[in-house]
Amino acid sequence: MRAVIQRVKNSSVSVDGEIKGKIGKGFNVLLGVMNGDTDAEAELLASKISKLRVFEDENGKMNKGILDIGGEILVISQFTLCADIKKGNRPSFTDSAAPDEADRLYRYFCECLKENGVSKVGTGVFAAEMLVEISNDGPVTIVMDTDIWNKRG
Repeated sequence: MRAVIQRVKNSSVSVDGEIKGKIGKGFNVLLGVMNGDTDAEAELLASKISKLRVFEDENGKMNKGILDIGGEILVISQFTLCADIKKGNRPSFTDSAAPDEADRLYRYFCECLKENGVSKVGTGVFAAEMLVEISNDGPVTIVMDTDIWNKRG
């Protein structure tokens, strides 16, 4: 499972001109679900993100997490994070999980964020053409891949 986490002042996602998810200060998370990912990867990633300390404390140091600031998270499904670009110039997406399983794990990941204490978790629309608006804060962008911890890849 791969995620791109962006610290934001606010973020929203629209489908066909209608806002489907909107947050204030917090994280915009692009989430890619890979073949072989399980509930364990969703749980691990949600736990890591909910504890990620990239918000400034009173001394200007990145020492606070999303829970410390009462922040919100907008999660967008993003199968293109699973792209394989080893050969040629056109990405292959064969490493992406099948749509039904990817959707299930995407939803489960969002529930795990809530179970980790995140009060507001917004979502996009799985497999839809989405317009994502992000007001980056910093900008601060972190890439996480559960392969780092699982040594699968």
